[in-house]
Parts: sequence; C-alpha cells; structure tokens
Amino acid sequence: MAAEKGSAFLLRISDGEVPATYATVAGMRTTQLAINAEGIVVTNKGSGGWREMLPEAGVRSVSISGSGVFTGSAAETRLKEKALAGAADDFEVVFESGERIRGKFLITRLDYGGDFNGERSYTLSLESTGAVTVL
Repeated sequence: MAAEKGSAFLLRISDGEVPATYATVAGMRTTQLAINAEGIVVTNKGSGGWREMLPEAGVRSVSISGSGVFTGSAAETRLKEKALAGAADDFEVVFESGERIRGKFLITRLDYGGDFNGERSYTLSLESTGAVTVL
C-alpha cells in the first residue's frame, strides 16, 4: 500500500436526496476516523490465565472527528442544521486511494471558535448509528 496524503482524506455530507450526492465539508485541516469494537470477555477457569474474547460479538461503531477553518459552505450549513436538530445524516469519508467509508452519523459535537486577529474555526465529532460500509 502506498503512502497517502492527509489532504486527500475528506469528510463529505449527503444532500439528503435519493440517490445521494455528497459534498466535501470545506475548510477542514484535520480529519480522524476510529473504528471501535466492544469486546466480550469469555475468560474462564479453563483459559489458563489468558483472556479470551468472543469473536464477532459486541457493539461496533465508527467515530469521526475533525477541525478546520469556517468557509460558510453549504456543507457547513448542513452540518450546523443537523447538529441543532439532533438529526443523523449520511456521511462518507474518502481516502486518496478511492476507498470510501459510508454510513449514517450523528453529530455529537460542533464547536466554533476564533481569536480577534485570526480566522473562525470549527471542530466536530460524529458517531455512527447503524451499519457502516466500506466501498
């Protein structure tokens, strides 16, 4: 696998139509994605002192976070509307290789900030709700 540029690691939000068109969340400087799996421990007296985990059990989720410079784009406006409504929306993360991760996410945090002599910035956190697919 070849190295990939961080600048090509994009977060995109759906327009809500069917079929969906995705718009890149503009102004992002950092994007992070975490794939989480809640383990189910089945260790018992016969485990020989080693922890044992139940495969393919527990809760799986994907977390996305990022930060950037506010640009006033339509995608940023949609983010704010969804955050205020507490509504989930379809998102996708795109990698330079062309691989995409797509699913429904809830915006769990959206912060704005800015210094008197600097740009307006934002940070956001999203949590998956339902299955997430790799395309």
